[in-house]
Amino acid sequence: MEAESKPKAVVEAPTTSNINAIDHSEGATEPAYGKQLDRNFSLLSICAVGLVVGNTWAALGGSIAHAKAVAIYNGGPPGVLYEFIAVSIFYWIIAACLAELASAIPSSGGVYHWASIVGGPKYGRIWGWYAGWWNFAAWIFGPTSISAIVGNCCVQMYAVTHPDFVPQKWHVFVCYLIVTWICCSVVLFANRALPAVNNLGLFLILVGLLITIIVCAVLPGKSGSGYASNDFVWREWSQGIGYSSNGFVFLMGMLNGAYAVGTPDCCSHLAEEIPRPEINVPKAIAAQMVIGFITAFVYMITIFYAITDLDSVLSGEATFPLAEIYLQATGTSGGTIGLLLLVMLPLICTAIGGYLTASRILWTLARDNATPFSSMLGKISDRWRNPFNAILLCGVIGTIFGCIYVGSSTAFNAFVGSFVILSTLSYLGALLPYVITRRKYIVPGPFWMKGNLGLAMHGIACIYIAVFVVIFCFPYALPVDAGSMNYSCLVSGGLTVFITCWWFWKGSRGYTGPQALTIEVQPVLGHVNGSVDGEEKV
Repeated sequence: MEAESKPKAVVEAPTTSNINAIDHSEGATEPAYGKQLDRNFSLLSICAVGLVVGNTWAALGGSIAHAKAVAIYNGGPPGVLYEFIAVSIFYWIIAACLAELASAIPSSGGVYHWASIVGGPKYGRIWGWYAGWWNFAAWIFGPTSISAIVGNCCVQMYAVTHPDFVPQKWHVFVCYLIVTWICCSVVLFANRALPAVNNLGLFLILVGLLITIIVCAVLPGKSGSGYASNDFVWREWSQGIGYSSNGFVFLMGMLNGAYAVGTPDCCSHLAEEIPRPEINVPKAIAAQMVIGFITAFVYMITIFYAITDLDSVLSGEATFPLAEIYLQATGTSGGTIGLLLLVMLPLICTAIGGYLTASRILWTLARDNATPFSSMLGKISDRWRNPFNAILLCGVIGTIFGCIYVGSSTAFNAFVGSFVILSTLSYLGALLPYVITRRKYIVPGPFWMKGNLGLAMHGIACIYIAVFVVIFCFPYALPVDAGSMNYSCLVSGGLTVFITCWWFWKGSRGYTGPQALTIEVQPVLGHVNGSVDGEEKV
């Protein structure tokens, strides 16, 4: 007897208000454009992607002692620790909201695809347009900033053993270019090996953290330099950024933690390269946020106890002040270089993951005709089985930003410093219409926050983003001049104006939005408003 065929549903984004059901059973969900990418990733490897791209402890170590250690000026070590706890709580809420959307709409487009759906038939396309472009801009700034940290780390490793060496911008630029194109080459030519590369990155992150904690916890007592006091680490609030309100200083200081933990959407952009993405992507997001917080918090406590001369760390003589902290902890140049290497190697893997994520976002925009040269950027290479042209363009953009660094480090920092603002704006582009429409345009996936609890969580996430996007645009310190100004608002605003102009040109000239997909649905669905018979518009 011939088996009864399953009815199919046609999912369109979004052309109708008759949103009924998407089946999330195994094998049912296919990406909106058919199977374009190979499913190379497993649950373990996509969890590794989240942890490697987030790489919270190494990113926090690099940024906490970067740009003249500005983070430590926001309250000293106690400020950094408590600010990190506060910002992590808010990002856990954001991560839960994004995981809910990733479970309901698994797509490499991430926030771009989700915003296009939850915005409804009338406004979905424009919500998705802004969310997608903000998200891409953030993710192209992310790996460029990581490459800059690695470049500074390389130069400082050399400077540790050469006291008369005076670092120059071009030294960092050369290292920056080498790192950028090594990372892009891996993404370009090693698509099948990317899960293994991320597993290696996960190993380096966890082992590097363990070794760093042991060394920084043991050697200060052995070398005679001793440890910082409990008061220095936990209670002695000190701020040197010029603002009179300690409360506002605390809020400003949350930016550093946001830079480290603010990547909860990275796993969602590999949804079309993993089996059961509606289940596995939320799991990966949870693993990234929980493990990232624990590792970063333990790491910060350890290095703060290893600081015995804060003035030397803040002196600004080193291009990468974390080297001074490690030197105080180990007492030797060899130990310092070894610990810096344990930061640098995982960060290279982070940059690989950053370019992987940025290229997937650019590719999803291009396949919907949202970019210039869409047919070229939206193409999957038959030979390399990846969006080769999109990856290549991301590398070129990274190179251009490196040239900007040589010309003006202030301009470079203005761009990469906009990562947090642009990424959270992209999240807002998906979450705000989701709240406004009261979550009516999608069907719940396996992970779903029910009823008022879900709406409250999404509302808190939107309020946090709206408030802190403004706070993070304030000058980093007072008094302010042209060199120390926070240009994030200018960069974010300028890009938004450009995105708006591009919308008026491209929005009516071929931009389609996320395309329809055909999936199998079960004859009986518990949360369907109406029956499914034959083909149904979803």
